[in-house]
Amino acid sequence: MTNRHISILGMGLAAMLLLPVAPADGQILRRLKKRAENAATRELGNQVDRAVTGAIRCALSDPVCEQQARKDGKPIVYTDDDGELITDSEGNAITDREAAEAAKAKPGAGVWANYDFVPGDEVLFTEDYSGDKVGDFPRRIRFLNGNMEIVDWSGARWLRATAGSAFAIELPRTLPERFTLEFPISWKHGNQWMRVLFDAPEGRMVAPRRIGWYGPPHLQIDQRNTGIQDFQQDGPFSLTPIPGRITGGIAEVRLMADGNHVKVYVGEKRVANVPQVELGRANKIWFVIADAKDDLPMFVGPIRVAGGGADLYDKLAAEGRVTTRGILFSVDSDRLRPESTPTLEEIGQMLVDHPELRLRIEGHTDNTGDDDHNLDLSKRRARSARQFLIDTYGIDSGRLEAEGFGESKPVDSNDTPEGRQNNRRVELVRLEG
Repeated sequence: MTNRHISILGMGLAAMLLLPVAPADGQILRRLKKRAENAATRELGNQVDRAVTGAIRCALSDPVCEQQARKDGKPIVYTDDDGELITDSEGNAITDREAAEAAKAKPGAGVWANYDFVPGDEVLFTEDYSGDKVGDFPRRIRFLNGNMEIVDWSGARWLRATAGSAFAIELPRTLPERFTLEFPISWKHGNQWMRVLFDAPEGRMVAPRRIGWYGPPHLQIDQRNTGIQDFQQDGPFSLTPIPGRITGGIAEVRLMADGNHVKVYVGEKRVANVPQVELGRANKIWFVIADAKDDLPMFVGPIRVAGGGADLYDKLAAEGRVTTRGILFSVDSDRLRPESTPTLEEIGQMLVDHPELRLRIEGHTDNTGDDDHNLDLSKRRARSARQFLIDTYGIDSGRLEAEGFGESKPVDSNDTPEGRQNNRRVELVRLEG
């Protein structure tokens, strides 16, 4: 049945529904309507099949489905967590993960509307396991106990634990009062959990079971209880169940601390907002993994710790420029990611509140890759952020400039992972006049 036939049938039904209907006729009309709906559904399914023959439907949050489809040599079309097919502006099924993620959500839209995580502006530690061999333990992380190795999984490198394990990351200095922590995690069994501590005597970190009832406040990641936990209080507090977010999928975990005020996020969902907790500060962060096994491994993705994060307007007023790491883009693209919501919102509101303010948005990269490509990418990203602010907040285009400098203006060494991340940035520069 063609779209034209479906449309004509729908018009016929609409006309019939405008007429007086006897009770017996209502059943006939309901059956006709159901047939039309079924025909439309079949037609949509046929369009998808014709566009991507033999495609496997995989939710964006289901890396196991993707892995199996690639292993079987099958094309993939993506769905959201409710099974709805993700399509482009013309209604075609999307076969590229990055494009599907972009089509699913945009900054400030849908579930990201109330997301308020802003990463720190100085990267203190980052590890994506790219500097080590698959099968090894990463050299820049301190092994404490257990069984862990680097693996290629779901199109990226991960640290896989196949036993109860513990490791620590060492920082160049003690964590500042304001800092953020980010990493993805995945596991396959609901009884598994992870604990992240920011201040703990090393002697108590021998094994996960020994640390299990140790009392300082910490980040608890658990299928049943995720958030901030403190056994020195009257039991656990500020813990939110997140069934399905971690088990069998990939969950982005983020923590934002400002003094004793701590927030925790899983994906776009804020699971803890603790106004007063002594999380502690040290020059290390400890990770404890429990109940991982050979057949039920746990995966920890790239880890990033950043410090700082001052109010944008105050810093602009004082110094004339400010660096932000909260404007994020898809890989090798100028497409804004939805996690950019809070930073873009802060900039947009700042421009609305201060109509005299004029800004230049500058894009910068590290020295990885081709010079000309980096320069072009930095320019396109700066323009993308500028256009978003104009379109979303109604900012006069004359108040915003955009420029890209590629790798030509580093603020840190490109010889370390932390330096390269510090060089990948967006800067706001106050313009005079």
